[in-house]
Amino acid sequence: MYSEFVKEFKIIDKDEGEKNNELLDSIKSVRETLNNMYNNLQYADSDLIDYYTYQIKAEESKYNYLIKQAKKKNLNII
Repeated sequence: MYSEFVKEFKIIDKDEGEKNNELLDSIKSVRETLNNMYNNLQYADSDLIDYYTYQIKAEESKYNYLIKQAKKKNLNII
């Protein structure tokens, strides 16, 4: 019965190039999200200011972490 609901996936290790590309894509995605949040904050109602502030702080933390990981790997961030 359990096997009807669960699909098994083969785990494939990524090579270093794929991991680096994924890291750079994540940085780009977080940067775009942050830009959108900054824009939304400018037009937010008073009820949503705290929401966007917390969301921005969380995304900034994620962005800083990803940047540190990229620097450790000596990746060129554009």
